[in-house]
Amino acid sequence: MKALLALEDGSFFFGQSLGAEGETFGELVFNTGMTGYQEVLTDPSYTGQIVVMTYPEIGIYGVNEEDVESDGIKVAGFVVYRSVSVPSNWRATISFPDYLKKHNIVAIEGVDTRALTRKIRVKGAMKGAISTVDLNPESLVRRVKESPSIVGRDLAGLVSPKEVIVENEEGDFSVVVLDSGVKWGILRDLKRVGARVIRVPYGVDIDDIKKLNPDGVLISNGPGDPAALLKTIRLIRDLLKEEIPLAGICLGHQLLGLAIGARTYKMKFGHRGINHPVKDLRSGRVLITTHNHGFAVDPKSFGLPELGSEDQDANVLTSNLQKISVLEGTSPQGIKVEITHISLNDGTMEGMRLVDYPAFSVQYHPEASPGPHDAKYFFEEFKRLVKEVR
Repeated sequence: MKALLALEDGSFFFGQSLGAEGETFGELVFNTGMTGYQEVLTDPSYTGQIVVMTYPEIGIYGVNEEDVESDGIKVAGFVVYRSVSVPSNWRATISFPDYLKKHNIVAIEGVDTRALTRKIRVKGAMKGAISTVDLNPESLVRRVKESPSIVGRDLAGLVSPKEVIVENEEGDFSVVVLDSGVKWGILRDLKRVGARVIRVPYGVDIDDIKKLNPDGVLISNGPGDPAALLKTIRLIRDLLKEEIPLAGICLGHQLLGLAIGARTYKMKFGHRGINHPVKDLRSGRVLITTHNHGFAVDPKSFGLPELGSEDQDANVLTSNLQKISVLEGTSPQGIKVEITHISLNDGTMEGMRLVDYPAFSVQYHPEASPGPHDAKYFFEEFKRLVKEVR
């Protein structure tokens, strides 16, 4: 069946329908991972987004029942150059195209994903749509332009649990996960380091947290614009006052920044992939990390200069960034902050630690899922912080 992909800049691509019939709208972004499409599909942080996979052939190893990051597919739509309908892996339980159809996901194949990725890199992430119903480019482009932007939208409510969920009863210390769309890999790693894990909805109050008497709180990843989650930002401020050990991942990193008075900004095209170099400024090590974010914390909020941008020459920028050591600043609320990690691709602030509070965060995904395990020590650091405070 024919399918049409249309973008808000007026461009369009015809291809073949890959998943369910119908149409879908969302922000068009790209992921550079050669593997991990199953984890991408089920990552709650992709809620509201149509994902373009830059690797040309998707579906080679099929889909299994273990490598999921949530209870189902969360992307708004999917774009690939060529799909593989017969998987070649003993773990596969269903093919990639059948998996999309099973979950009623509208997708398209046979479009030039290289040209599409180039367009997003030059012009930035933009609104788009995939349709098997409206095959009139002029009509679909007009409707894309009329569709809502991801900026200012609270999408966490679509993927946050509605009630408290006890993940496991045994462990050396207890962690409450403020769940804005947590990846299951994060929960697995918390359990791996000996935590008793309790997930709570992202909109709870400080009293709800205190009743659970946690040793620490982890602020999870999630979709959408962090600045829209005002109640969660206020909750994090209350948690800091209580001096409960805090750790943040991705959206959690951005929310911690907002809670101490920093600004966040929308990146031009963001980071999405499994091979992003990040420098740990404390040790000098370079970590290869997994990313999925389109917003970031502005280092200028802490009185620091801009460290780089997505449009700078990569080789020159990386050379300059590698010379940077520990950076320290102060938030608009007077809170001292140490910048612990930076991206060697564009200078994005990738990690911070509050000097006078038991709190730290990273912008990348230390649990990977998929990706390299260079940053797994994040969970050991959190455990160490919790036990020191306790």
